[in-house]
Amino acid sequence: MAQSGYKVELGERRFGRINWLGMQTLAQREIKRFWVVWTQTLMAPMVTAALFLLIFNIAIGPSRGDVMGVPFLHFLAPGILTMTVIQNAFANTSSSIVISKVQGNIVDTLMPPLSGVELLLGYLAGAVVRGLFVASGIGIGLMLVLGLVPAHPLVALAFVVLGAVFLGGVGIIAGVFADKFDQMAAITNFIVTPLAFLSGTFYSVAALPPVLQGLSRVNPVFYLIDGVRFGVIGTSDSSPMLGALVCLGACGAVCALAWWMLRTGYRLKN
Repeated sequence: MAQSGYKVELGERRFGRINWLGMQTLAQREIKRFWVVWTQTLMAPMVTAALFLLIFNIAIGPSRGDVMGVPFLHFLAPGILTMTVIQNAFANTSSSIVISKVQGNIVDTLMPPLSGVELLLGYLAGAVVRGLFVASGIGIGLMLVLGLVPAHPLVALAFVVLGAVFLGGVGIIAGVFADKFDQMAAITNFIVTPLAFLSGTFYSVAALPPVLQGLSRVNPVFYLIDGVRFGVIGTSDSSPMLGALVCLGACGAVCALAWWMLRTGYRLKN
């Protein structure tokens, strides 16, 4: 049809090269999803992190010597912070997609004129913002209770964002594959949680046998935790530069797969 002197073809994008409005709307939806239930999505993870620290302090804190030259709780805190951030970033994207699939309204996300990149960025925005809120709350608590001030705050922030992007992307992939909540729970229990727990969250990988050290060093989550630990206490098991490169590569690979799934509608348009 003719419109203002030019012809608009059916299906033609009318929002320029990037649909900023649509992408912003999706991002706002993802943020509001967790914000309206903040006691469950923000407060609960902070309480869980505090309980981890309290239990470890009561159980082995007084009898445990310094680790990496710092008190045990100071060593432990960055690992728990990172673990909490990545678990919540994963939960934000995966739950959004699975709930939409179960309720049958995933079409409301696929029908608007949003490209695969715009869908990806919209979903990841929610994961990153939720991760940053959780990290900020735990970080403030660590400063008030333990007097733990980050040695390299920008480094810690960069690895927190990388962690939220990486697990947010993994959450998109998991949400696309899962058709039911029990499938999503299986992915969380048998993949995400072991990756977080066995990546140096509670220990230094230098204390592991060589074989287990090698396995740990092929796990991107190890570099996320190690990078945040360096940012907070100023020391780590590996080079922060190497960790940043590994995490960037892992984020790129995961986001590329998630983008392809969203662009093609893989397991979403059935």
